[in-house]
Amino acid sequence: MQPPVPPAPVPYDPVPGRPVPAPSRLPVPRTPRPLPAERRPEAEEALTAALMTAVGGARRRALRDGDRQIDTAHLLHSLVETDPEVAAVFEDGHQLARVLGYLVQRSIGYGLRWQRSVEDTGSALPAVRDAGTATSGWSPAAAVALAGAFERATLRGDRRVRGLDLLAALAADPENRAAEVLRRAGVDRLVLTARIEESSQQV
Repeated sequence: MQPPVPPAPVPYDPVPGRPVPAPSRLPVPRTPRPLPAERRPEAEEALTAALMTAVGGARRRALRDGDRQIDTAHLLHSLVETDPEVAAVFEDGHQLARVLGYLVQRSIGYGLRWQRSVEDTGSALPAVRDAGTATSGWSPAAAVALAGAFERATLRGDRRVRGLDLLAALAADPENRAAEVLRRAGVDRLVLTARIEESSQQV
């Protein structure tokens, strides 16, 4: 004969006389809602073919270089190499060549210190800064730039994000690695942004 099963313990309540909810009725912590798909860098179905090619190139470049994350310099490098619209907004071929020259030196020069750190973003874009911090594979600054590109396309009324949208977002944050490369190459970010706006209105 089995011994009787003891009754379940009564939950302690510090306030006498107050009913204690049953365990099945205790509140369940809410899970944070995921970011909307259109705000995630991986929502590549909304990218133009040229920008999708550039994003894929940036991913392969980061993998080849042994970098932990895709950063804004990877994105800039792929954009100027693969997107004709992006290449056209630079002042001339010499300026574009200087930008590419600095980007190529990444693996043998200044970029070596980047391998030991994570690219964060400056305070220029606080509204979308948290959008990419939980996105695996992208630096916070790169995720912010991609979110900014989506926002720029939305404000323009376009369902597709173009390479110029991403270039404008890269140039908007003076603290990211792409902006550092542009400064080293002698590119004025304000002049570049004005040329992007002019080119965008012509399409």
